[in-house]
Amino acid sequence: PIPVLIIGFVLLIKGSDIFVDGSVSIAKLLSVPTVVIGLTIVSMGTSAPEAAVSITAGINGSNEIAISNLVGSNIFDILCVAGVSALITPFLVEKEVLKRDFPISLALMVLLAVMVFTGKVVSRLEGAILFVIFLSYIAYLIRNAINNREKSNNNEKPMSAAKSIIFIFVGIAAIIGGGQFVVWSAKTLAAFFGMTETFIGVTVVAIGTSLPELVTSIVAAKKGQSDIAIGNVVGSNIFNIALIIGASAFISPFQIDSISTVDMAMVLISVVMLWIAAFTFK
Repeated sequence: PIPVLIIGFVLLIKGSDIFVDGSVSIAKLLSVPTVVIGLTIVSMGTSAPEAAVSITAGINGSNEIAISNLVGSNIFDILCVAGVSALITPFLVEKEVLKRDFPISLALMVLLAVMVFTGKVVSRLEGAILFVIFLSYIAYLIRNAINNREKSNNNEKPMSAAKSIIFIFVGIAAIIGGGQFVVWSAKTLAAFFGMTETFIGVTVVAIGTSLPELVTSIVAAKKGQSDIAIGNVVGSNIFNIALIIGASAFISPFQIDSISTVDMAMVLISVVMLWIAAFTFK
């Protein structure tokens, strides 16, 4: 299962890379502001591995891998991705992100925590509620992007529309295939070593599927694109909870154990720390 796991991660990372390139190119062709690119196109692209793994796990009934992967990815995004990127180039967070996107990310984490603490399960109804929140958030960002097209920055020439679309579809195909490989390998390894699926999901799978966020944010930080870097981290956290957990729970309700509860508390603390740091050092 280890070679299959490695192949799965390669497909996830390369697929995400191709998907992001195509998506960012489309965004530039439409003159979308960079902060919106980071919050939507880039964060959705780099969150695609988490989506592929968790939704596939949900379909296969491996709920522990699905939820622990997302929780572990959020912890990794905030503490490692944001931390390493900030070491390279301090974040210059826009006021709109501080007032809109950080509170939304925190509110979603609190909402998920309430669902878990009150019932130890995320039901199909609660999954549908999270998904509706995601759709509303995306609708608002799209409207905001349309109203602020004149603020976009198109210094680099984008690919053609046809090439961008091809990149997007090839990336999605690689991501889906890689997600299936990772879920199968993770379950096999967990059984072989006598480990719980939760432990495997919150460590190996979570870190592996978060590598696209890490690479993308580091590259963005080196290029001075702090909007894309911080937008990628905050946007990925929002999508992980609202879209992926919502969709996965709707497919198969999550039974949450005590380890996942502790991990989610860690995510909540991490979000608050990052938000305070952004306000303090802006």
